[in-house]
Amino acid sequence: KNEFIPVLAKLNCFIFPLKVVDAFQILVAANKAVHLHKNGKMKTRSLYSEIIFNLSPTNNISEAFKRFGISDSDSAVHIVLVHNKDETLSIDNIISKVDGQQVGVDRVSDLTDVSKIKKLYKVAPQEEKCGSLLDAVVCRMATKDVT
Repeated sequence: KNEFIPVLAKLNCFIFPLKVVDAFQILVAANKAVHLHKNGKMKTRSLYSEIIFNLSPTNNISEAFKRFGISDSDSAVHIVLVHNKDETLSIDNIISKVDGQQVGVDRVSDLTDVSKIKKLYKVAPQEEKCGSLLDAVVCRMATKDVT
Protein backbone atom coordinates (compact mmCIF):
# COMPACT_ATOMS: atom_id res chain seq x y z
CA LYS A 1 0.00 0.00 0.00
CA ASN A 2 1.17 3.54 -0.68
CA GLU A 3 -0.56 5.15 2.30
CA PHE A 4 2.81 5.73 3.95
CA ILE A 5 4.21 7.82 1.09
CA PRO A 6 2.99 11.30 2.21
CA VAL A 7 4.55 10.72 5.63
CA LEU A 8 7.91 9.64 4.26
CA ALA A 9 8.13 11.48 0.95
CA LYS A 10 10.23 14.31 2.39
CA LEU A 11 12.80 11.85 3.72
CA ASN A 12 13.22 9.28 0.97
CA CYS A 13 13.19 8.58 -2.72
CA PHE A 14 10.63 6.13 -4.12
CA ILE A 15 11.44 4.44 -7.43
CA PHE A 16 9.32 2.30 -9.74
CA PRO A 17 11.29 -0.97 -9.78
CA LEU A 18 10.43 -2.43 -13.18
CA LYS A 19 12.85 -0.05 -14.92
CA VAL A 20 15.83 -0.74 -12.69
CA VAL A 21 18.35 -3.31 -13.90
CA ASP A 22 20.54 -3.45 -10.81
CA ALA A 23 21.15 -1.63 -7.53
CA PHE A 24 24.28 -0.14 -9.14
CA GLN A 25 22.01 1.88 -11.44
CA ILE A 26 20.37 3.51 -8.40
CA LEU A 27 23.76 4.02 -6.76
CA VAL A 28 25.05 5.87 -9.84
CA ALA A 29 21.95 8.12 -9.89
CA ALA A 30 22.20 8.81 -6.14
CA ASN A 31 25.93 9.50 -6.29
CA LYS A 32 25.46 11.98 -9.11
CA ALA A 33 22.58 13.64 -7.25
CA VAL A 34 24.65 14.04 -4.06
CA HIS A 35 27.55 15.47 -6.07
CA LEU A 36 25.31 17.99 -7.84
CA HIS A 37 23.60 18.86 -4.56
CA LYS A 38 26.93 19.60 -2.86
CA ASN A 39 27.98 21.80 -5.79
CA GLY A 40 24.63 23.60 -6.05
CA LYS A 41 24.05 22.42 -9.63
CA MET A 42 20.93 20.26 -9.33
CA LYS A 43 18.34 20.54 -12.09
CA THR A 44 15.46 19.66 -9.76
CA ARG A 45 14.28 21.05 -6.43
CA SER A 46 15.32 18.24 -4.10
CA LEU A 47 17.99 15.59 -3.74
CA TYR A 48 15.39 12.83 -4.07
CA SER A 49 13.84 14.20 -7.25
CA GLU A 50 17.37 14.57 -8.62
CA ILE A 51 17.94 10.84 -8.07
CA ILE A 52 14.83 10.02 -10.12
CA PHE A 53 15.87 12.52 -12.80
CA ASN A 54 19.35 10.97 -13.00
CA LEU A 55 17.87 7.52 -13.70
CA SER A 56 16.28 8.82 -16.88
CA PRO A 57 18.00 8.64 -20.28
CA THR A 58 16.59 12.07 -21.21
CA ASN A 59 16.75 15.60 -19.79
CA ASN A 60 12.96 15.87 -19.40
CA ILE A 61 12.18 16.05 -15.67
CA SER A 62 8.45 15.34 -15.99
CA GLU A 63 9.16 12.28 -18.18
CA ALA A 64 11.61 11.02 -15.56
CA PHE A 65 8.88 11.17 -12.91
CA LYS A 66 6.42 9.38 -15.20
CA ARG A 67 8.90 6.61 -15.96
CA PHE A 68 10.63 6.18 -12.59
CA GLY A 69 8.24 7.63 -10.02
CA ILE A 70 5.58 5.52 -8.38
CA SER A 71 1.79 5.55 -8.55
CA ASP A 72 -1.04 4.34 -6.33
CA SER A 73 -1.46 1.20 -8.41
CA ASP A 74 2.16 0.02 -8.02
CA SER A 75 2.63 -3.12 -5.98
CA ALA A 76 6.40 -2.75 -5.55
CA VAL A 77 8.74 0.14 -4.81
CA HIS A 78 12.42 0.77 -4.24
CA ILE A 79 13.04 3.11 -1.30
CA VAL A 80 16.32 5.03 -1.44
CA LEU A 81 17.67 6.59 1.74
CA VAL A 82 20.42 9.20 1.65
CA HIS A 83 22.11 10.36 4.83
CA ASN A 84 25.42 11.72 6.09
CA LYS A 85 27.96 9.08 7.01
CA ASP A 86 28.08 10.31 10.61
CA GLU A 87 24.28 9.99 11.03
CA THR A 88 22.72 6.85 12.42
CA LEU A 89 19.95 5.62 10.22
CA SER A 90 16.96 3.78 11.61
CA ILE A 91 14.80 2.16 8.98
CA ASP A 92 12.38 0.74 11.54
CA ASN A 93 10.09 3.77 11.13
CA ILE A 94 9.88 3.20 7.38
CA ILE A 95 9.43 -0.55 7.63
CA SER A 96 6.59 -0.11 10.12
CA LYS A 97 4.66 1.99 7.55
CA VAL A 98 5.09 -0.38 4.63
CA ASP A 99 2.48 -3.08 4.12
CA GLY A 100 4.55 -5.58 2.22
CA GLN A 101 7.63 -7.70 2.12
CA GLN A 102 11.10 -6.21 2.35
CA VAL A 103 13.64 -7.78 0.02
CA GLY A 104 17.40 -7.37 -0.08
CA VAL A 105 19.20 -5.08 -2.47
CA ASP A 106 20.67 -8.16 -4.16
CA ARG A 107 17.16 -8.99 -5.41
CA VAL A 108 16.53 -5.68 -7.21
CA SER A 109 16.71 -7.38 -10.60
CA ASP A 110 13.90 -9.78 -9.63
CA LEU A 111 11.44 -6.99 -10.42
CA THR A 112 13.10 -5.83 -13.65
CA ASP A 113 11.17 -5.71 -16.92
CA VAL A 114 14.03 -6.16 -19.39
CA SER A 115 11.99 -5.41 -22.53
CA LYS A 116 10.74 -2.10 -21.10
CA ILE A 117 14.27 -1.12 -20.10
CA LYS A 118 15.67 -1.92 -23.55
CA LYS A 119 12.93 0.16 -25.16
CA LEU A 120 13.32 3.08 -22.74
CA TYR A 121 17.10 3.28 -23.09
CA LYS A 122 17.05 2.29 -26.80
CA VAL A 123 19.48 -0.59 -26.36
CA ALA A 124 20.28 -2.30 -29.67
CA PRO A 125 20.88 -6.07 -29.87
CA GLN A 126 24.44 -5.45 -31.17
CA GLU A 127 25.21 -3.43 -28.06
CA GLU A 128 24.39 -6.38 -25.83
CA LYS A 129 26.96 -8.50 -27.65
CA CYS A 130 29.81 -6.32 -26.37
CA GLY A 131 28.46 -5.37 -22.93
CA SER A 132 25.67 -5.94 -20.43
CA LEU A 133 22.29 -4.26 -20.24
CA LEU A 134 23.48 -2.55 -17.06
CA ASP A 135 26.51 -1.16 -18.93
CA ALA A 136 24.25 0.30 -21.61
CA VAL A 137 21.85 1.85 -19.09
CA VAL A 138 24.54 3.42 -16.89
CA CYS A 139 26.36 4.73 -19.97
CA ARG A 140 23.21 6.56 -21.11
CA MET A 141 22.55 7.91 -17.63
CA ALA A 142 26.10 9.21 -17.35
CA THR A 143 26.28 10.81 -20.77
CA LYS A 144 22.86 12.44 -21.09
CA ASP A 145 24.31 15.79 -19.96
CA VAL A 146 27.15 15.72 -22.47
CA THR A 147 26.55 17.79 -25.58
